Amino acid sequence: MKRIGSVVRTAQGVAIVRSEGERYPDLGTTVVDENLDEVGGVVDVFGPVDRPYVAISPDEHELTALVGRPLYARN
Repeated sequence: MKRIGSVVRTAQGVAIVRSEGERYPDLGTTVVDENLDEVGGVVDVFGPVDRPYVAISPDEHELTALVGRPLYARN
């Protein structure tokens, strides 16, 4: 499991996570929270190369509840 970053905001039905570095998960990667509960999957990566944003499509979570929470990529 590798930390992706924390959710900075929500937009158009996805949670936006600011990556903590140049490395980011592949599209379709399963994303979990700090309790190892599945949150959703990676649907897009965009922004600057040195620290991109990752868009997470949530499964059944309330988007506003994810803001500020760290998320992790399940390997």
